[in-house]
Amino acid sequence: MYRKIYKTLVIGLLLLSPLSYLSAQQISNDIKVLKQEFNLVPPHSKDIQYFDMVSKLQQHAPDGTPLGWDVYHLSLRCVPSSDTSAGDEYTCLKFSVKLHDAAEVSIPSLVNWKYHFKLSATKDSLGQVFGIDHSKFENLVDENGKKLPVANTYAVYNAFIDFHSMNVFADRSPAGNGAQDLHHIGDKIVHSASYSQPPVNLGSQIAEGSYFKNGEITLTFKGLGLVNQKACGILGYDSGESSFYMLMKPMANMEITTKGSSHYWGDIYKDLSSGWIQKATLQEMVVSQTTIPGMTSKTNSVVERSIVIKNVEMKK
Repeated sequence: MYRKIYKTLVIGLLLLSPLSYLSAQQISNDIKVLKQEFNLVPPHSKDIQYFDMVSKLQQHAPDGTPLGWDVYHLSLRCVPSSDTSAGDEYTCLKFSVKLHDAAEVSIPSLVNWKYHFKLSATKDSLGQVFGIDHSKFENLVDENGKKLPVANTYAVYNAFIDFHSMNVFADRSPAGNGAQDLHHIGDKIVHSASYSQPPVNLGSQIAEGSYFKNGEITLTFKGLGLVNQKACGILGYDSGESSFYMLMKPMANMEITTKGSSHYWGDIYKDLSSGWIQKATLQEMVVSQTTIPGMTSKTNSVVERSIVIKNVEMKK
């Protein structure tokens, strides 16, 4: 009996030895690959890109009870420009909203809306972030003709801002530290967008003077991944301690102010060959307090946000 066991063990060791050697050799080769220098900011290829973005927002009651998700679904087409000064052409193919348990509804006025985006223009001459036209979001109505509340209208607008914020982190920074400074896995920088304070006013109801202030934003080259059968660099970003202030004017002679803090973070999977983002995620926790004239108590709010962006094939 013992001889049979001994013989089986010897045969097993003899069979495993070559495999162990090959495994060690493969590990050595993998280490060499992982230690090499990478270029995370190759020029974008000129082929048309399609993106699908789902943003989820959930409020929490004071006792921590989740109050249900609002879901914002955006589909975009990007036609890269041969003229870098003009910016790439983006077309909103679809935008739908699902508020809690209500049916999903589309926003007809945004379908086939075109605009141009270039990373070097963080604000246009009107002070609009990324050149996103504010007037497009004035008095938004759904497919049933129902007007969206101000908070939901802002979330629709903010989806476009969130989408292009991924470009800020994943592409070459026009000024200061950016993805171009990450060369080896494990490299980490403080991004040039740190402590930036973009305006967040929108239309007639969210007034000028409203802002979002980023904390110390860090960007880390976390490793390599495979998305859409493309070799990708994985970039991790973290906003640090951010804050915001919003001044809302729902009607004449009435001002509602909201102050709060934010912490957001996520990963970006970027194609090392074409330079296009293949996938991006964002998680955010937002804590705020709102002061309403005539009310003795202030309204506290805790909101969780979750975003997934995917580079997808053209939908036929």
